[in-house]
Amino acid sequence: MDFEQIKRQLEQTLSKKRFEHSVAVSETAARLARHYGGDETKALLAGLVHDCVKEVDHKRMIGMCADFGLALDEVMLSEQKLIHARLGAEYAKRIFGIKDDEIYDAVYYHTTAKANMPLLTKIIYVADFIEPNRTFECVDEVRAKALENLDLAILDGLDYTINKMVFKKRMLHPETVNARNYMIQKMR
Repeated sequence: MDFEQIKRQLEQTLSKKRFEHSVAVSETAARLARHYGGDETKALLAGLVHDCVKEVDHKRMIGMCADFGLALDEVMLSEQKLIHARLGAEYAKRIFGIKDDEIYDAVYYHTTAKANMPLLTKIIYVADFIEPNRTFECVDEVRAKALENLDLAILDGLDYTINKMVFKKRMLHPETVNARNYMIQKMR
């Protein structure tokens, strides 16, 4: 499937709000890719499909993961919102025919992040955090930072997410902690 075919399919299957979010992430990712010398075409596509299965029922998601042979760790099973990223990467590969490893990685890690992220993965993580429809506290500061230093924007995004999860007494995925520790070590 090409970009426009995927976009039409997502428009039909996602809620209006989720589809608008996906388009906004896609456009934000393309701007960040242009700014940082990344591949705009890959950024557009990864941003568009990053939430392609987010609205699938949890039980169906678990079944799809089993069908695709995707292992889910205890944190993923407990923090269900994380599953859509792993499943979405595999869904985009199998259903949309997106076989690009960089796009797969960017979709796969857009919720947890990971240590030593490649540029496209960083871009999708940040674009999902700062797209224009986001209104939470500190988003304007992260938006500004994203155009100055992508790594600092990632660190701010990680800090915000970790603080929110700790406040709610929720589990943190080890990849998120590893990503933050990596960013701190890299900046020293």
